[in-house]
Amino acid sequence: MTQGTIYLAEQLDVATLNQQFAAAHPKSILMWCLENIEQGLVQSTAFGAGGMVIMDLLYQDLNPSPAVPVIFLDTLHHFPETLALAEQSRERYGLELRIYQPQGFQQQDVFAAHYGEALWEQDLEQYHQITKVEPLQRALQDLNVTAWITGRRRDQSATRTEMEIFEWDSQGRLKVNPLAAWSYKDVWRYVVGNDVLYNPLYDQGYASIGDQPLTTIVQDGEHERAGRWRGAGRLECGMHA
Repeated sequence: MTQGTIYLAEQLDVATLNQQFAAAHPKSILMWCLENIEQGLVQSTAFGAGGMVIMDLLYQDLNPSPAVPVIFLDTLHHFPETLALAEQSRERYGLELRIYQPQGFQQQDVFAAHYGEALWEQDLEQYHQITKVEPLQRALQDLNVTAWITGRRRDQSATRTEMEIFEWDSQGRLKVNPLAAWSYKDVWRYVVGNDVLYNPLYDQGYASIGDQPLTTIVQDGEHERAGRWRGAGRLECGMHA
């Protein structure tokens, strides 16, 4: 733990916070973060619809000063539409965007030359460790993060149904999930109603967007995250384990 995380751990009672904010609007949760976390607050996002809602609430409504850095893990395998949205969001909101890539790699072809053309087919666990888990931990350490905001929701998967709004991660940092109680419909109601930027792949039938080789279109009646790691029998990449 860093000094900042030790301070938070000593000062915060997350059980009480979760009771206090159980029915709160995400904006109120974010406002609490801005008012009570003096340093080391970041947002982590892959520019999905939920992350865009949080970004819009922060920068259109709350306008934090200093800015809340936004961590984006460029796995080198994102859809071009995702990378374009990241840049559009940087321009619209004036983001302090911090991009982290797999250690030692900046290009997909160089990554493939080192690990093989489709590492995710040979060892999905190693692929996620290299492209997501390690870069995230490096980002959290580099930025001296004490608290990080995610766009996760309870209705996204069976692994998230018991997720709290406020929780401690494995390194003792505060993890804040302002959209925990929201539904998929709630997210899109906000996106449409507030003219929020979103990935055009949603209009093509994608419901949850990750790396291009590991994301497929969702069919009618399928769950939101059914198109992620299709056939691999998993619901998480390991970032939030």
